[in-house]
Amino acid sequence: MKKTLNLRSMAAQTIEQVVEQGQSLSNVLPAMQQKVSDKDRALLQELCFGVIRTLPQLEWLIGKLMSRPMTGKQRTIHYLIMVGFYQLLYTRIPAHAALAETVEGAMAIKRQSLKGLINGVLRQFQRQQAELMAEAAKHESRFLHPSWLLQRLKKAYPNQWQSIIEANNQRPPMWLRVNRQHQTREEWMALLAEKGLEGHAHPQYRDAVRLEAPAPVHALPGFEEGWVTVQDASAQGCVDLLDPQNGDTILDLCAAPGGKTTHILEAAPKAHVMAVDIDEQRLKRVHENLQRLGMTADVKKGDGRYPEQWCGNQQFDRILLDAPCSATGVIRRHPDIKWLRRDRDIAELAALQKEILEAIWPKLKTGGTLVYATCSILPEENCQQVAAFLALHPEAKLVETGTTEKPGIQNLPSQEDGDGFFYAKLIKS
Repeated sequence: MKKTLNLRSMAAQTIEQVVEQGQSLSNVLPAMQQKVSDKDRALLQELCFGVIRTLPQLEWLIGKLMSRPMTGKQRTIHYLIMVGFYQLLYTRIPAHAALAETVEGAMAIKRQSLKGLINGVLRQFQRQQAELMAEAAKHESRFLHPSWLLQRLKKAYPNQWQSIIEANNQRPPMWLRVNRQHQTREEWMALLAEKGLEGHAHPQYRDAVRLEAPAPVHALPGFEEGWVTVQDASAQGCVDLLDPQNGDTILDLCAAPGGKTTHILEAAPKAHVMAVDIDEQRLKRVHENLQRLGMTADVKKGDGRYPEQWCGNQQFDRILLDAPCSATGVIRRHPDIKWLRRDRDIAELAALQKEILEAIWPKLKTGGTLVYATCSILPEENCQQVAAFLALHPEAKLVETGTTEKPGIQNLPSQEDGDGFFYAKLIKS
């Protein structure tokens, strides 16, 4: 029983590490989840993701119900109270249980003296919930986005910003990629239907299937055998544009965790693929993905700004550059992005993208194809970046993806479709 009672304090500690220390939720949460049972893992994830997703609203509520914020060593209590609010607002946990177990959370972090405070704030919220939420519905915090990001989205998408933030605040759909080396998408979907699961084929990307309702991977036909991979539809669009062919020498730059590397090899199993990433830890995932699918690639640790260090004088027929970016297109999958990113990061990322693009372009053979992609929806990282590159490089020809005036294709996140993603396809003439 003790472990269940501690879930709330574990969630509060995890959220504190993300918000106060700038750590990624996908790094902090798995370590916490290892300490609890499988059943409790799902609830811990729900509480952490949920609080991070709705953070501005919960902050606003705390500001309304407490005369002064918790500081210093008491800061974890601030997040514990948020966990309490979240349960009362967004989960089906009975109110009395949510209240009791959140209050008990103070014991687990050795703050017994604050149990009364937590209890008082949560009960006051229950009493005033209707009027507080009516007031919250008029406040900017209802958008659940930091104001700097709201301003950028309003400027870039004056007519669509509301639908974008609405999509960002949803739980993400589960997209799969059918391995065309094993069966066609239609054949695999028939196997899926036999298992009583419903899937929808993407109208544009040839291997993509959206599950009607998310399912555990072991329930998917042939997952262990490599027949199918979990990957967002928009991420799959990169490889469709790259159009890899057998015998090509292909570079997948910024390749971790390896979803696109394996997709290239499914499309062209006799291609020679080099997968490069700067992050040693994340390269382990590339090896794991290749192993599960029974594939081989030349996997290297390297910095995209200095290609000579890892490929010497080698040139490539095709290059996929999935550039480091703000990840503003995948907020629904990683809600902590809203709190880990800062306004100043955008200019720094755009400068880094430019540096990598300039460094890697000479590594493309004449007549070769480069696909520049990001999981961002901000113009500075996308169409503006590519427009500036085209202006400097008359030998770069934009094909299949927009016009020279407005280069690239920008996908926006939507519930029926993929994440926010940008692509530009360039041929070296």
